[in-house]
Amino acid sequence: MNIIKKTEGTTLALVLEGRLDTTTAPQLETELKSSLDGVTALDLDFEKLEYLSSAGLRVLLAAQKVMNKQGTMVIHHVNDTIHEVFEVTGFLDILTIE
Repeated sequence: MNIIKKTEGTTLALVLEGRLDTTTAPQLETELKSSLDGVTALDLDFEKLEYLSSAGLRVLLAAQKVMNKQGTMVIHHVNDTIHEVFEVTGFLDILTIE
């Protein structure tokens, strides 16, 4: 997985490319833990994300919990496959997806 990071003021934008799975979820988790201090808006772009596993869902849930306390988290450009994962797992009710 490739993570492209852009910070603008208190907004952190991450573009995820490839697969967010057991192998790559720790990479995203480390990136988020080191980057979320002082962030009030987290924007995740999933346009080039091909696959999302339960390990990836766990990292997203942890990020959402942090952002609930300090701001907002929005996921953009979710493809049909990943949208279905969010739907089946109930994450559509937890996450903000645009």
